[in-house]
Amino acid sequence: MILKKITDFIHDLYGSRDFVPLAVPLFIGNEKKYLNDCIDTTFVSSVGAYVDRFEKDIAEYTKCKHAVVTASGTTALHMSLILAGVEHDDEVLTQALTFIATCNALSYIGAHPVFIDVDRDTMGLSPSAVREWCAKNAELKDGVLYNKHSGRRVKAVVPMHTFGHPIHLDEMVEVCKEFHLQMVEDAAESIGSLYKGKHTGTFGIVGALSFNGNKTITTGGGGMMLFQDEELAEMGKHLTTQAKVPHRWEFKHDHIGYNYRMPNINAALGCAQLERIEEYVASKRAVADSYEDFFKDIDEVEFFKEPKDSRSNYWLNVVILKDKEAQLDFLEYTNDNGIMTRPIWELMNRLPMFEKCETDGLKNTTWFADRVVNIPSSVKRTP
Repeated sequence: MILKKITDFIHDLYGSRDFVPLAVPLFIGNEKKYLNDCIDTTFVSSVGAYVDRFEKDIAEYTKCKHAVVTASGTTALHMSLILAGVEHDDEVLTQALTFIATCNALSYIGAHPVFIDVDRDTMGLSPSAVREWCAKNAELKDGVLYNKHSGRRVKAVVPMHTFGHPIHLDEMVEVCKEFHLQMVEDAAESIGSLYKGKHTGTFGIVGALSFNGNKTITTGGGGMMLFQDEELAEMGKHLTTQAKVPHRWEFKHDHIGYNYRMPNINAALGCAQLERIEEYVASKRAVADSYEDFFKDIDEVEFFKEPKDSRSNYWLNVVILKDKEAQLDFLEYTNDNGIMTRPIWELMNRLPMFEKCETDGLKNTTWFADRVVNIPSSVKRTP
């Protein structure tokens, strides 16, 4: 009876008695106009006016000093780690509760993830857990942190703002200072999310955004790096453009480069989407308010609310069930009855590629994995 009540509510919320997807993009602005303009200019690859405009617009929106587009959120994170100085055989402290792109990006470098627990109020990497692990398992030598067990250098911390909910960023900044770690923010899911009034992705040395098709705004596929350091941003743009030395006709390259630039045609889509981002975030937050109001009277289900001191974009809404059995029952019933829901990602330390990686026990992480379900979170189109 409760599950039927829930599915009926979601059908009504989205005005459909048919299938309700988890998250779909909305194109109601200048998308077609800008795409047609892009095609008319013939600049549809990685050079064009919309690429430059999209970088400028994102920098203004997030209030970072510089933004550099990439072909995907994963390439943005990969390049961010390189720019932060992560090298082969380094260790990186991150969360097991994340999409696999987080770990893939550091694996491309040959670095090793160490999985640290998340906080119960954010679902993101816990600063106190990072501090505790560092104090017990690592030591500083000449300003460099080393894992006492593996002997490897511990270079960086990569928190992920899970489902758009910011972690405790001010505390994480302090932990990184204390242990001489670089922070690279995986802000793939959190465009439009603020921590104490400041946009996610702007607290670390680099932040990485994603504009995949299911994100709050989309370029079809694409990403962005956010910088506060001009020289680092210039290097990021250089390396993602095959490290080609500018010249009218010569092809000279001064580093190992990457073909990571976003095409102009994708950036055109992004410019149009960004024009409506506050409308989209407001819609997502209104949907979250509706869910919160509905679930407050259902004892068996807890709706996950944004953390204190944060404005979350509520990229994907979350409900927490009482145990694994209830989670599976919820998933089966909703998907059988026209509501797309899904569990949290398979934890990274449970995947064969990362099952031998060090962890701190991951108590909260495991608790979430056995209970979390994502429910439909698309922007609602207003009449």
